[in-house]
Amino acid sequence: MPHAIRIHAQGGPEVLQWESVELAEPGPDEVRLRHTAIGLNFIDVYERSGLYALALPAILGREAAGVVDAVGSRVRQLAVGNRIAYLANGTYTDYKVMPTQRLVRIPDAIADNQAAAMMLKGLTVQALLRQVHRVRRNEFVLIHAAAGGVGLIAVQWAKHLGAKVIAIVGSPAKADLVLANRADHALLAQDDWLAQVKAITKGQGVHVVYDSVGKDTFMQSLDSLRPRGLMVTFGNASGPVPPFAPLELSKRGSLFLTRPTLFDYIATTRELQRAAAELFGLVAKGVIDIHVGQTYALKDAAQAHRALEARQTTGSTVLVP
Repeated sequence: MPHAIRIHAQGGPEVLQWESVELAEPGPDEVRLRHTAIGLNFIDVYERSGLYALALPAILGREAAGVVDAVGSRVRQLAVGNRIAYLANGTYTDYKVMPTQRLVRIPDAIADNQAAAMMLKGLTVQALLRQVHRVRRNEFVLIHAAAGGVGLIAVQWAKHLGAKVIAIVGSPAKADLVLANRADHALLAQDDWLAQVKAITKGQGVHVVYDSVGKDTFMQSLDSLRPRGLMVTFGNASGPVPPFAPLELSKRGSLFLTRPTLFDYIATTRELQRAAAELFGLVAKGVIDIHVGQTYALKDAAQAHRALEARQTTGSTVLVP
């Protein structure tokens, strides 16, 4: 009997329940996937905790990799045994039925756990660095939570594009990790990193900030920008950013502010496939290393959530069915 992690109420990690589920059959234009790896992301925590609204009961999860286990009657482009990665709601499960237009074939050079760990995180970085703002050579780029799953990919990709990368991390060990992944500077979040950023940029500030921390870093991130710089706030690890006056942007030199959502940048099949091809190509060439720092059994998802929330993880975390 297949299993899934389901929640019936929002709250702490203890609401994650290991339950039996039915094995669904694919429709005419669908395939059924047997999961081999499932990515863990902070959005899972937001939905579990209640920060983001969620219809209950619910199966959490946003990214996974697996093998085609059954195909619908009209499916021609995929076959049983194909390796697949995808983004969708409800991935904390042994099996998943999916429409074919939202699936991406995994290249032979990429392992399943890498693919599961990079669909949401890697495509987020593709959107942030290639679409929200096209990072250019010699730009100063500030990346918060740089030792996390999104952060490590962003550091490597920004360096590939020729940027000068300033990484903010939570510990000396994480500083060593981001420097090993080619960051130019690693600053500790508990230090006066704003003063250090100003010193590194000779008082000018950075061109763009990628901030997934939220409430605790938002105003300092604005202060770290040069005139007409761009603030990209895309996460709430410390809580949502409180309301603020747009005049604050003017005071700091006519700054720009955006709060992007990945799915607006991969809304069509063509957009999804193009972004995935760029991501997979860089990983396959070794330009980007998808660092899976830890794995947990899917049934131990609560333990994985606790580690993520306590900032005890590095790189990506993968759940294994």
